[in-house]
Amino acid sequence: MYTYSISGTYTDLYELVMAQAYFLENRHQTPAVFDYFFRKLPFDGGYVVFAGLHELLEVLEDWTFSESDIAYLQESLHLHPAFLDYLRQFHFTGNVYACREGEVVFPYEPVVRVEAPILEAQILETLLLNILNFQSLIATKAARIRYVSGEKSLSEFGFRRAQGLAGIMTARAAVIGGFQSTSNVYAGERYGIPVVGTMAHAFVQSYASEVEAFRAFARHHPQGCIFLVDTYDTLHSGIPNAITVAKEMEQQGRQALGIRLDSGDLAYLSRRARVMLDEAGLSYMKIAVSNQLDEYLIRSLREQGAPIDIFGVGTKLAIGHPDAVLDGVYKLCEINHVPTIKLSESLTKMNLPGKKQVFRILHNDGQFLGADVITRDDEQETEIDVMYHPFEPGKFKKIKGYAREPLLFPVMKNGSRITAAPSLNAIAAYARERLQQLPPEYKRFEFPHVYKVGLSEKLLHLRDQLRAQYQTSWLNHDT
Repeated sequence: MYTYSISGTYTDLYELVMAQAYFLENRHQTPAVFDYFFRKLPFDGGYVVFAGLHELLEVLEDWTFSESDIAYLQESLHLHPAFLDYLRQFHFTGNVYACREGEVVFPYEPVVRVEAPILEAQILETLLLNILNFQSLIATKAARIRYVSGEKSLSEFGFRRAQGLAGIMTARAAVIGGFQSTSNVYAGERYGIPVVGTMAHAFVQSYASEVEAFRAFARHHPQGCIFLVDTYDTLHSGIPNAITVAKEMEQQGRQALGIRLDSGDLAYLSRRARVMLDEAGLSYMKIAVSNQLDEYLIRSLREQGAPIDIFGVGTKLAIGHPDAVLDGVYKLCEINHVPTIKLSESLTKMNLPGKKQVFRILHNDGQFLGADVITRDDEQETEIDVMYHPFEPGKFKKIKGYAREPLLFPVMKNGSRITAAPSLNAIAAYARERLQQLPPEYKRFEFPHVYKVGLSEKLLHLRDQLRAQYQTSWLNHDT
C-alpha cells in the first residue's frame, strides 16, 4: 500500500478557523472525544459495510502541513502567525478506537471514536468523513450486488463514471463488498487488486471488419481474450466472428476467455450466445455483461436464468446510485473529561454523550440476534441485561443470557497504528464472514427487517440527565 499524499489542508475552512480559535484561546490541548456514526441506511437497505478505516489511519500517521501549505494559509486565508507556527509542527497524536474494517454496522451506533486534543480532533473531521462515508457507501452497494450474484464473477468498471479520484477508492471499497477485480489499473497497482479488461467499440470500428479486429486482439492479448460482440449485430455478426477467431486460436493451442455483451436484452442475448458457443464446441468460453448494471438488474437476470458468468458493474456502483452519499456525522461527545451532547427538538438528532462501547448480541449458533447495545465505556458487558429504545421511552428488549461481543477496538495510540494494516483480501473476507452472520431478513431489498440498536440503562440516564440539565440552563438564561 502506498502512502496517500494528503496534507493538513485536506479539510474545510471552518475546521481551521475553529482550530485557530482553540489555539489563540490556549484551549488547543484540551482533551476531547468525538464519535463517527450515521443515522440513515443507504439504498433503503438493512445494513452498512464499514470501509475506509485503514486508508484513514494511513493518512493520519503522516498528516502534516508543508511550507507551501503554510504559505497559502498565510497569504490567502490570513491566519494568525502564531497559529501558523504551530501548524508547522503539527501531527496527529491522538488515539482512535473503531470497529474492524469490513464490520456490518447500523444507525446511531459509534463506528469510530477519536480521543485527541481538541484542535487535532477538530481538524480531522473533514478528512475522516470524506474517506469513511464514501468507502462505506460503495462497500455496502457492492455487498448488495454480491448478495444477488451468488458465486458469479464481479468486476468493478466504474472509474470513467466516478466523481474524479473517488474512482480509486471505489475499486478498494468494491473488493471489501465482494468484488474480485477492477478495470482500474491505478487501483490495481495501489491495492493489489486483479485488473481485467476487454475492448471498446472503437477498437472494433477502427478495423476494416469485425473479424479482423478480433484477430488482432487475439494476437496481442491471448491470455485474457474477451470479444466485445455488439458493435454491429450481436447474433449475426459479433458472436459468429468471435467463434471463428476462437476456433482459430484453438488451432494455435490457445483458448479465448469469452465474449462480452454491452447492450440489448442481456437475458435473451446471453441465452442465445450460450447455445451458439456450446454448439461450436466452445463451452469453456464465458459470457460477460455490462451496461448500467446494479443489484436489481442482476437479480432479474439471475431470476430469468441468464447464463452469465461475469458481471462488469460501473456507473451505479461507482456513484452509489441512487443515494450517492452516506450521511455519516462526527460529533463531540466529551470535552475535558466531561460528557457533552448536542441538543435538538428531535431525539434522533441528539448525539450520545461520553465515551462508549457497542456490544453485538449473538444467538448460540453465532448468528446476529438483530440487536446491538450501546453502553458507557466503563460498563461491563455482563452488567447489561436490558437495552432501551433510544427514541421511544418505555420500550426495551431483554438480552440476558445471550452472548455478546464488543465492536470498538483500539487501532491507533498516540498517532501511531497499533498493528499493521490487514490485507485488502483479509478485510473482504471479514466482511463476507460478518454478512453471513447477518440473517437474510436484514439483507432483503424490499422492506428489510429493522436491526435494533439500543442503549444501556446507564447511558440512557446520562443522556436524559444532560438533556434536562441543558434545557434547564436555557430556561434560566431566558428568564
